[in-house]
Amino acid sequence: MLQLQYQRHNFPFQYPFRISKGIKTQQESLSISLGIAALRGYGEATAISYHNVTVEDMIALLEAKRRMIEQYNLNSPDRFWHFLHHLIPGEHFLTSALDIAGWDLFGHMKRQPVYQLMGLEWKDIPLTDYTIAIASPEEAISRVQAHPWPIYKVKLGSREDMDVIKAIRSVTDAKIRVDANEGWTLEEARILLPELEQAGIELIEQPLEKGNVEDMRILKTLTSIPIIADEACQGIKDLEQIAGLYDGINVKLSKCSGLTPGADIIRAAKAKGLKVMLGSMNEGVIGATALSHLLPLADYADIDGPLLSEDTTGMQGIRYENGHILQPQGTGLGLKKVN
Repeated sequence: MLQLQYQRHNFPFQYPFRISKGIKTQQESLSISLGIAALRGYGEATAISYHNVTVEDMIALLEAKRRMIEQYNLNSPDRFWHFLHHLIPGEHFLTSALDIAGWDLFGHMKRQPVYQLMGLEWKDIPLTDYTIAIASPEEAISRVQAHPWPIYKVKLGSREDMDVIKAIRSVTDAKIRVDANEGWTLEEARILLPELEQAGIELIEQPLEKGNVEDMRILKTLTSIPIIADEACQGIKDLEQIAGLYDGINVKLSKCSGLTPGADIIRAAKAKGLKVMLGSMNEGVIGATALSHLLPLADYADIDGPLLSEDTTGMQGIRYENGHILQPQGTGLGLKKVN
């Protein structure tokens, strides 16, 4: 019988985290643990307003389904995900947290790290970026100088977009990626693209509103910069359309409902010739560590939640070294409770 526990957290950001959809100074998160005897696996999901996900709703659903979850016989993480998929249909964030905890626990049971259980080898690991939220040019320079890093992901969607990029480029030769979070119109993109190309931008993430297919089709012909779908790709069902409009997809565990479907989406995307970015939703150590186990399948990484905010879970896991994410240690996800 599984032992279910959970705890809510607030991670304060070092800097206000502003994107085109809004601004926040802290990130609400729910950590979940599943135990069998002395073994325990951990998962996490964050509260995201534009997905209508709250910690309160996730806790209420956990309590409503507690008995059925605790009675589950964990003999395969894949089967556990399918059980959850039917038990709490449409609840991708909560399903993801439970799926992650299931993989972590199963890894401890089998005495293997999760990436090995998935048949992966720790090699060809892409560097992760460090995110600069929407800020003034002066603020952006200050953040870059305070956090030297080989790759920056810059959130755009204000009238100062190009001024911010020029300011950052004036103080670093690091790679720069940009993410508009659906914040541009086609005409705004037309104006920005030549300058972004001149600045050597590595990729552009979700420039237009996800449903604006016709303008996206036009935009795709206007630039050689790779364009990555985020909001436009919620799951495997979206890949057929994505393949004709974008160069790659951003896979987020909460968005796709966990490690189990995440690995499937990545393989399906690669079969269509799409690049894959692993992205986060400001998760702390637990969520970032879980996502890192899919790195051998990725082309780009945006796993920087623990670098942007103060994790309050008392967990240790993911380790960074100048953009490199180091190989997980131990079994399961490689998490360790330190307080």
